Amino acid sequence: MEQVNEKAIVFLPWETIDAEAQQQILNTAKMPFVFKHVAVMPDCHWGKGAAIGTVLATKGAVIPAAVGVDIGCGMIAVRTPLERSDISSPASVRAGIERRIPMSAGKNNQTLTSTATGRVRLLEQLAKGTGANPDQYADNWRLALGTLGGGNHFIELAEDGDGAVWLTLHSGSRGVGNKIGTHYIKVAQDLCKKMQVTLPDRDLAYLPQDHPAFAAYIRELNWAQQFALHNRNEMMDRVLSEVSRAVHGDDNHQRELELQRINSHHNFTQQEHHFGENVWLTRKGAIEARTDSWAMIPGSMGAQSYIVVGKAHPMSFSSAPHGAGRRYSRTKARALFSMDDLTRSMQGIEYRHSKVLLDEIPSAYKDIDQVMEYAKDLVETKYVLKQFVNVKGD
Repeated sequence: MEQVNEKAIVFLPWETIDAEAQQQILNTAKMPFVFKHVAVMPDCHWGKGAAIGTVLATKGAVIPAAVGVDIGCGMIAVRTPLERSDISSPASVRAGIERRIPMSAGKNNQTLTSTATGRVRLLEQLAKGTGANPDQYADNWRLALGTLGGGNHFIELAEDGDGAVWLTLHSGSRGVGNKIGTHYIKVAQDLCKKMQVTLPDRDLAYLPQDHPAFAAYIRELNWAQQFALHNRNEMMDRVLSEVSRAVHGDDNHQRELELQRINSHHNFTQQEHHFGENVWLTRKGAIEARTDSWAMIPGSMGAQSYIVVGKAHPMSFSSAPHGAGRRYSRTKARALFSMDDLTRSMQGIEYRHSKVLLDEIPSAYKDIDQVMEYAKDLVETKYVLKQFVNVKGD
């Protein structure tokens, strides 16, 4: 842990952070409603307004761009009783998952499964009960439930050090969450302009708690976070069905295949109690890391991942990193690396060999083992996973 100034603490060496992200950290720390300090996680890199890896406690205001537009994005992981040898055809499992789960940007279900229908009903009831109105942002959100998306979202089968197979998945609130986030970033910018607030970065525009837009944002944000949680559960149930069919020949063994399920956000805001006071705690690319908090911190598509339990470090606001964090932008990664590089880095892993995945090459990301070394005071590692099947959209 390093104290940059009285309002900023980083959990990695300051000099290892790129200049643009350093400036974002300093800008965020200057905001007048920041409580105590900004805590920056070991996987920090440049983001929109606030750097990815920023943990921000505030009183009296929230910054929509400090949550981001993939509201509720996070990880789900299921530990199974299977061993690696039980998956006789990784290629068939990958193809089956790709049939069951729509993936890539803008791809939705054609119809809803029975489990998705039940989850949609719960989300409709939540909207009705709280006054949230997701239909005004994306009226097709129901068909998006149970879809992966593109970019760094993925589904993987992995093996831990004891030889057990894990099913893991990274996704969020899809198009509806993106539109909610984008809308309220603009609302905050317009409001700050109207209030004649001088901002160090226009993407640090905020919503004051005494303004009606604040309550509206929190209402829609909470709904989107629940959508993201249900979205991951729906997809994981489909992955379990596919693995059941691959191992047992039918999809009736999901319950016995699931020994433990972990489902956690890493882009979200909620009310929490820290240093004796109630605050709004925003984690942008960070997980909650209390002593009873299980979570997954993934590496890149070719690197190992970690199942962890938090250590409730007070200076981190009980938080920890959410993954490896990008080292190079997508454009730069495509300029630096070739398909041969991708092939070499993915040896031993069943994946879709496609040029669209080149910007997801492991070398475009930070070293997850180094991130975890910096995070040793924030989390305790329970399992280390190495993937053998990777599924990604465009």
